[in-house]
Parts: sequence; C-alpha cells; structure tokens
Amino acid sequence: MRFRHLSAAVLALALLAGCGSSDDSTSASDEAATRSFSADNGTVEIPVNPQRVVATGYAVPALIEADAKLVGISSWKRGIPLMTPEDLATYNELTKVAGETAAETNYEAIAAAKPDLIVIGVPKPVLADIDLDRLKGIAPVVAIGPTIPDAWRTLSQKQADAAGATEQFEKGKQAYEAKAAELKTKYASALDSLKFGHVGGYGDISKGQFHREFAKSWGTNVAGDIGVTYYGQVKEPGEGSKAVSEYPSLEELSASLGEADAITYTVQPDGTPSDSVQAVLDSPLWKNLKAVKAGKVFAIRYTEAATYPAATKTLDAIDTAFAPLLAK
Repeated sequence: MRFRHLSAAVLALALLAGCGSSDDSTSASDEAATRSFSADNGTVEIPVNPQRVVATGYAVPALIEADAKLVGISSWKRGIPLMTPEDLATYNELTKVAGETAAETNYEAIAAAKPDLIVIGVPKPVLADIDLDRLKGIAPVVAIGPTIPDAWRTLSQKQADAAGATEQFEKGKQAYEAKAAELKTKYASALDSLKFGHVGGYGDISKGQFHREFAKSWGTNVAGDIGVTYYGQVKEPGEGSKAVSEYPSLEELSASLGEADAITYTVQPDGTPSDSVQAVLDSPLWKNLKAVKAGKVFAIRYTEAATYPAATKTLDAIDTAFAPLLAK
C-alpha cells in the first residue's frame, strides 16, 4: 500500500514536471521565433518578440516612449527637452553604448549588453560610419533612419514594430491625432485664409544664410496637421530635408517670405531664438515684411519632435503661440 502511494506520488510529480518542461520549451520556442523585416540595410531575420534591444539615433526616443525592452542606447541629448520626466529617468538609467554620432559607436559596450536586436536610427548615408558586419556578429541589425523630416511618423512606427512595442506606440499616436484634430477645429476659421512661411533653426550665420522651411519640414510638419498652409517650394530640391527646405541669403528675405500673410519661426526649448534665427529677426528686411507689419509672427518651440508623444508637446506649443489669432 505504501509503495503504491509512493508510486502514485512519483507519477504525479513526473506529470507536473512534464507539464513544466512543456511550458518552458514553448516559451523558449516563442522567444527563438524569427520573422523577416525590411529595413534600410535590406531584409533581416529578427526575433518575433525581442527581449534585449539596443537602440541608437532617432530610435532612442521612439523606443523609450514605446516601452521597448531596452538594454542599451546611444546618447540623444537633442531629445532631452522633449522627454517626459518618466522617459528622461529611463533615458538616464539606460547604459549608453554610443555617443551622439554614428562614429561614436562602442561595439564592446553593445556586445556586453547582450542584445537580441539592434535598431539603428541614423540616416542612410551615415551607415557608412558604422561597422554593420561587426554589429551583425553580435545580434540582428535593422537600420531605420530618417528621410524627409515628416516621415518620423512611419519611421517611429516601424522602429516600434521591430522592437515588438506597438501597443504603447499606438497609444501615443492616438493621443497625438486626437489633439491635432481638436486644434484643427479650434483654429479652422483663423487659419483658413492665411499663407504661412517659416524660418527654421539651421541657418548659417557665417555664410549669411537663413533657413527657409516649406511644408513637411521640421518646423512645419506638425503645424500642417492642424491646418496651417505653408506656401512655396524649394527652388532646387535635393534629398531628405533638402527636399523641403533651403538656405537663401539674408538679402533674399523679402523675396523668400514677402508673400506670407503670417510667419512661424523656430525657437529653442527655452523660448529664445538661436543665433541664426536672431540674425533674421534683427534684419531691417524682416521688419518690412507684410506678416511682421501685420503682427502675425509666431515663435514655435519643440520643432525637432520626431515621435508622437514629443509632437504632442509641439502641438501644445503651437496652441500657445497661435492664441492671439483667436483674440477678438
């Protein structure tokens, strides 16, 4: 009898152990599963459910906000003013495996992080500064970098998809779209008849140039989502940001922005103009522009947003700047 009870107990334990082994093998199988993913560096086999992700460049804010399972990131100081306190805490806590430029990639640090996926968020031409073969020896690598400025919408979505973090990404996207729709309704009448121009933040004082941005550029694409119309186009379009912005001389200020009924211009996160923008504001030609004389000039903060949560902050800044348009 005692033997039979013991045998039954052993059998029960064996069955439980067998069930546990089955669950463990299923979990391991899920983690080992891969899928084909199209990136700037070709079609890559990546984990279906990445557990240890390294992100660089523009992928850093996108994957922090999406709650991806990050184990290392590059430095991304330009994005700090756009981060929430929670995201900034995450940014500060994560191991930095690269600097601000692609050339500052620390391959040993990336290997030490033991990633199962590496997401490179730099422009395609900059990939030449990275030893992709060396990174591929550590983990699958997908390069998903910026192109035309307003493409951050699709690129951040693709970065989140690669990292298996689309759920939180979608929440950020929905919040942005709801806010943009709200502001579009709010300012519809005020913006309806206005042609806008924009002075960007990347002018070169040493060359006597200012930065004129058109629709879909860094300083204009979020405002475009609430119904702002930016007139004109680049005289000699190039690739990337050069397709939607140009660098005329300050002497061409009147010719470039003379038709604008209203003008927006980029300011730094603290609300002050950069030196290149200040040079435009100080120009006698600026003071004679139709939009300036009409008092329809608006400083916009956070124009470098490249994710939905960050761009929601840009929407708030635009709302604040445009408030005078609704004043009776």
